[in-house]
Amino acid sequence: MNQYCNSPCSPLMVHELEQEDLFAGRCILVNGPVIIGAGPSGLAVGAGLKQQGVPFVMLDRANCIASLWQNRTYDRLKLHLPRQFCELPYFPFPQNFPEYPTKYQFISYLESYANNFEISPRFNESVHSAKYDETCGLWRVKTVCRNGSVIEYICRWLVVATGENAEKVVPEFEGLEDFGGHIMHACDYKTGEVYEGKNVLVVGCGNSGMEVSLDLCHHNANPSMVVRSSVHVLPREILGKSTFELGVSMMKWLSIDVVDKILLVAARLLLGNIEKYGLKRPSIGPLQLKNTQGKTPVLDIGALQKIKTGDIKIVPAIKKFSQGKVEFVNGGIQEIDCIILATGYCSNVPSWLKESEFFSREGFPRSPFPNGWKGKAGLYAVGFTRRGLSGASLDAIKVSQDIGKIWKEEIKQKNQSVAVACHRRTKLSSF
Repeated sequence: MNQYCNSPCSPLMVHELEQEDLFAGRCILVNGPVIIGAGPSGLAVGAGLKQQGVPFVMLDRANCIASLWQNRTYDRLKLHLPRQFCELPYFPFPQNFPEYPTKYQFISYLESYANNFEISPRFNESVHSAKYDETCGLWRVKTVCRNGSVIEYICRWLVVATGENAEKVVPEFEGLEDFGGHIMHACDYKTGEVYEGKNVLVVGCGNSGMEVSLDLCHHNANPSMVVRSSVHVLPREILGKSTFELGVSMMKWLSIDVVDKILLVAARLLLGNIEKYGLKRPSIGPLQLKNTQGKTPVLDIGALQKIKTGDIKIVPAIKKFSQGKVEFVNGGIQEIDCIILATGYCSNVPSWLKESEFFSREGFPRSPFPNGWKGKAGLYAVGFTRRGLSGASLDAIKVSQDIGKIWKEEIKQKNQSVAVACHRRTKLSSF
């Protein structure tokens, strides 16, 4: 079965669409949903639809699947959670993979996943706009290809699977243009080899900031990490068990407040009092903070020990930059050679989805999305519930099953209509 119908719009369809919005590009009628994003979330939805025989078109602006993992992660990266919490639906990790697969192993897994379910995204197509046309009751998705050509997809269902980390966040700092040294975002960082002997300012103390600082230490650089606000640091494992796994297990029986208290007591026993090193804990517990504000706790893989020994220096918030220097809010001044901005990512959905009632300015689903995955008018979202890969997988299963159920019901109705029409023609011809 073809995944899409590459043909001109029908006369009826053209008549129903608003004339001022028509353009000279190709128009493709999609016999099924359009999935935007070929990362883990999009692939998981595609696999679920394949299981049910529902055709679809998958679009991605990059030239490969999981471009965030392939192009914007550092070499030493490993999955933060055990592999069983990072598997996509219907396809387990290879048994020979370690408990915490490397980024290269995860990319290999995703490529095998796409091959197994015969998912073939249309790469190098950036979504310019996606708008629901109430006149014809269909979604209109306009894309711009790498070669400059423009395509419009007409579909009944739209699945937003671009994720929470589509665009890097680059804050503004006074005097940054006068700094004169090398500046990069953590998404462009690969290895600390080129920073040996250099004074590097890492801006941000989340998982990326901690791990980039640790990698710099391993390559004999001198990292200083900016800690502007409070942060939860938890051990990756407690008594040989994943901290995340323990938290999930306890949540089945205990309230989130109680689980948070247990995790913080365990963290204090295993990691000590981190506040005396400049890492102030938030007043809200780690799980509750994740649920309410989307802030992920740091799972320590060795950076804390480097902080304790002084190999990673903790510095306060930045006041301003000058030539080769940074001044902090406490009045301290430090000479630095390079700046790495571990300042996080954000969604880009608001820049192209023209239905503002569905997504906030920050790129998260609004209240019309029950449980964060289903909106109105055939709009779905996967990977925006702030629950990582496991949450995205659960969303993908629900989305594909929901679309599949509607699809099968409509196919059944069409077949019944055809059968009735054929029966009537047969009776008429017998006279």
